[in-house]
Amino acid sequence: MEEDIDVASHTEGLNGLSRECKPLEDITNGHSNHKPVMNGLIISHSVKDHTNGNASLRSLPISALKQNGLLQTLAAGEDQPKPAEENVELEKAREEWEALENVQPAITEDSNPTPLISFNEALQYFQTTDLGDLMKNIQPTVRRTGLAAITHFLFGPPRLHRELLEERDLVFAIAQCHVDNSQAVHMRVLQTIYKRLIGSRLDCPRFGAHWENIGFQGTDPATDLRGTGFLGLMHTLYFVMDPETLPLARDIYKLSQHPTQNFPFSVMSINMTRIALQVLREEAMSKECNRRQQVVGVLNEFYVATYLHLYQLWKTQQKTIADSGFVLKEVELFAKKNPKQMLRRLEVFLKERRAGGIPRGTSPDPQAQQPSPSLGARAGTGHGSKGKEMHFTGVCELPPDMEGEARLI
Repeated sequence: MEEDIDVASHTEGLNGLSRECKPLEDITNGHSNHKPVMNGLIISHSVKDHTNGNASLRSLPISALKQNGLLQTLAAGEDQPKPAEENVELEKAREEWEALENVQPAITEDSNPTPLISFNEALQYFQTTDLGDLMKNIQPTVRRTGLAAITHFLFGPPRLHRELLEERDLVFAIAQCHVDNSQAVHMRVLQTIYKRLIGSRLDCPRFGAHWENIGFQGTDPATDLRGTGFLGLMHTLYFVMDPETLPLARDIYKLSQHPTQNFPFSVMSINMTRIALQVLREEAMSKECNRRQQVVGVLNEFYVATYLHLYQLWKTQQKTIADSGFVLKEVELFAKKNPKQMLRRLEVFLKERRAGGIPRGTSPDPQAQQPSPSLGARAGTGHGSKGKEMHFTGVCELPPDMEGEARLI
């Protein structure tokens, strides 16, 4: 009787885990029909199991696998815990398995990524959205009184043509818009900016540290849009979706990742939007807008021209983030005094690139050869664009006390 009990007892299994062996019975030709049981799971030794040793495990739900000592043993490897530590280690492993069930599945190549959005498509969304409440709060021009108003009227730049006022006001209204997580267009703009800069085809989470990789200051890009609203994103969208400007955008982004000359790309871009808005508000851009009969297209190019000017200063003069305040002030003053020259520099820069040159230390980008969503604005310059098709990139609404202040927002 004592020998029978010994046969049916629990014996030491793999790596010190118990294995239950039932009594020997039905022995035929020297083979036993019994199947060892390990932690409640029957371990099969059939030929099929030798071919695919995981077959029996794969057929089980994860709730059963959590309790399987074999998986815990394999995860632990050869360094098994001592008996005194076993309960703690098993409890820790059980918690990890339970947490695994709650993890969201990762995005794979088979996932359906959010489609990229063109600049014109995003602009059309705002053109067809009721922005009446925002229109009430815009400040499209600088308020002047007394002698300053008289001097500006007599000697200042020309006023914007009446037929362009609606387009200008739309620009300032969009600058009042906040990021709305419920709006698909808003989310597509964010995803497009990230993908085009990083070179990814997959979506990224709405919140997270990955936004810092493209130069936002935190886990939510919306918190950096102070003073620019959604137009700060529209500027960047234009920059990365126009095949002529995308190589420049990536050159600037590359410089922003430099070990010593690094700077936050997106935050700096928002500052370029702020400068462009202020130049428009001070009517220094009105002459060029009147000549082209459009506001958005001119503003798009002026934003890019301003970022190009900063990029060239930053790179050639070996600037660092400690110099950002001085550089921004210099760029802003130059932009306000020389808007026509800024645009001309950009035109020459892009012309050299199209001719196959490598202007000012930048490098060509073959990935940028895609249809431009807003190239029509530049191609149509010099001709009156009466069709009201606006190619817009961004403007920001600044409170009066921030005017002229050059700093990283």
